[in-house]
Amino acid sequence: MAEDVKPAETYDDRPVHTEPTLPPEVQAPLAEFHGAEPPSPQWFKDAIAREPERSFVESLGSKLEVLTWGEVGKPGLLFVHGNSAHADWWSFIAPFFADDYRVVSMSLAGMGASDWREHYSFTDFAEDAEAVARAAGLYEGGRKPIYIGHSFGGGQVFFAAVRNPERMHAAIMVDTGFGPPPEELAKRQAQMEAIRNIPTTDRASRVYPTVEAALLRFRLMPPQPAENAYIADFIARRSLKKVPLEDGSGEGWTWRFDPNMWGKLVREMAMGGDPTQIPEITTPMVHIYGAKSRIVEHRKAGAPSPFPPGLIEIEIPDAHHHIMIDQPLALVAAIRALLAAWPPKA
Repeated sequence: MAEDVKPAETYDDRPVHTEPTLPPEVQAPLAEFHGAEPPSPQWFKDAIAREPERSFVESLGSKLEVLTWGEVGKPGLLFVHGNSAHADWWSFIAPFFADDYRVVSMSLAGMGASDWREHYSFTDFAEDAEAVARAAGLYEGGRKPIYIGHSFGGGQVFFAAVRNPERMHAAIMVDTGFGPPPEELAKRQAQMEAIRNIPTTDRASRVYPTVEAALLRFRLMPPQPAENAYIADFIARRSLKKVPLEDGSGEGWTWRFDPNMWGKLVREMAMGGDPTQIPEITTPMVHIYGAKSRIVEHRKAGAPSPFPPGLIEIEIPDAHHHIMIDQPLALVAAIRALLAAWPPKA
């Protein structure tokens, strides 16, 4: 990486709840099941039956949730989830790689069961990923790990690959964007300014009396149908934690992510550089994206991207932004094919 060109902290996929009225299958994709688990195919049952080892790794004074599969000593893979998500978003994908790799899925600080912080930054997320990779044995296979990140997590992977290329063998971004087109960004910034004027900095997430009530409120951001309800249900249930009800009458359920994360995220370009300038990139990179993704729509409409010219990109047909929900086996196949033949050996 050139010393005078460093990655800027510009990625933004924050949830803005000012969408127009959405179709029922988008607004509440799990409502029709009334709290019951949707039926699932055998491949999914087999995948989640391969339970990970669950532990915590300390980084920068915080405990980070870590899920691991496979043996230490095999090549390392580190999976990173998207905004307001958690490590279990990869729990039905990671087992497909566990026979040949040491596989790790981490919950970013402020999400999943990881500790919340007073402030969040891309720099800290990169340090967290390195701490997890080393603690989980991802370097023990004789080479540096490959990072795989979805959405916001893909932004973290890209940032870490540019800032610390010596830490990873290669980077795979899954449906990763770096902000909307200029005209949409102006509209979104106005929306966020309006939201910022509401005194909600210390307001906790809503507490629901039952799991069913919480699942009724689950939806994907950016909004899209949940093509496989059994996956959405699996993810949603693991997005919840028990907390006291607001009236003190017992326990209820709330979302596990820090509701004030975006207010705590350091937005200024702490690393310097121009967000529209493509940095020097030495880490081998690939981008996998959904054919129906809004991220792709943004890029076609002129959204800026620091991806280098000639970047290998793989389209997953009939998939929206959340490819692991829409086309999980196609995503597995794409990553498997990549790992078998790429990156080229020096």
